[in-house]
Amino acid sequence: MKEIRLALNQLGDPRFRGVLARGVGLSLALLAAFSALVVWGAQALVGPSVSLPWIGEVTWLDDVTFWATIPLVMILSVFLMVPVASAFTGLFLDRIAQAVEDRHYSPLPPAREQGWSEMARETAGFLSLVVVVNLLALIAYLVFAPFALLIFWGVNGFLLGREYAQMVAARRLPAEEARSFRLRHRGRIWATGILMAIPLSVPVLNLLVPVVGAAAFTHLFHRLSRDATA
Repeated sequence: MKEIRLALNQLGDPRFRGVLARGVGLSLALLAAFSALVVWGAQALVGPSVSLPWIGEVTWLDDVTFWATIPLVMILSVFLMVPVASAFTGLFLDRIAQAVEDRHYSPLPPAREQGWSEMARETAGFLSLVVVVNLLALIAYLVFAPFALLIFWGVNGFLLGREYAQMVAARRLPAEEARSFRLRHRGRIWATGILMAIPLSVPVLNLLVPVVGAAAFTHLFHRLSRDATA
């Protein structure tokens, strides 16, 4: 798809690299804090010792809990890393979109001013939605294991397309018009989201998805808007 190719061609842009570094760094910090909280909570729940019938007092259960919790945290981190990175990247999406517009759509007037509160609200809503949906999708992955990868692509393609299309459109349109734009083109947006979701299953490469996605959806917004007025 042309939008994705154009986004990949601009990865060397300093603004792209800066947003990628911030998004990954903040994500790693949050996941580290989340991991520590889960491990600490599990150990606190078990306690330093417990008295078991016929065995007596056991003092090693907290160590067992610690080592048993680590694999769980690692599995959750695989599923949550990219959604969290996407959410943090959303805070800096304007820089990506502006870099794309400066290079490819220079005659445009300045984008609509969006306050930090508006962007933080959108990002928080996106993060909550993505985390909840992906955790629920874990059940579908287990029940329909042979189709887990397809479900993963479909679910995350929908979420990525929904959020990035809304955030990119909101730079140029009032919130309600941006929502109408997203609903009007939901098929094309979902298809693009799925193409962006496929690399999510590839370690390391998946960290590029938030930045490339923001750029690709900026191109898609301008192309669809231009076609609508042609």
